[in-house]
Amino acid sequence: MVTDPEVERIAVELAIRYEREHGREPESVEAENRGFDILSRDPASGQARFIEVKGRAGTAPVALTANEYRTAARLQEDYWLYVAFDCVRQPRLLTVRDPGRLGWEPIVVVEHYKVSPDAIEEAAVHE
Repeated sequence: MVTDPEVERIAVELAIRYEREHGREPESVEAENRGFDILSRDPASGQARFIEVKGRAGTAPVALTANEYRTAARLQEDYWLYVAFDCVRQPRLLTVRDPGRLGWEPIVVVEHYKVSPDAIEEAAVHE
């Protein structure tokens, strides 16, 4: 999945505005690699939301990093996923509480390839 900094900026701004409109006090913690992007508190109750924000230019699948996924599993109902679809045209924000329950599929990335010694022996050119 390709990251577009402008789309991500729009998504985070939408999320922060949404939080403020609902009387909460959001703080960006994106640079801290905590497994979420925004820590938002309700000043009346002290209740915290740990919010991961994802932005998409259109409507496309969303992936969590391993750190985000583990944090979602650990925080459960205190963890929120805010997804901004259609950021390029007309952004719309969807909020999901406890996104760990959504049935995520792992993305396997190939880092290495291996071959057996026998295959090397068999393929070797003997001059």
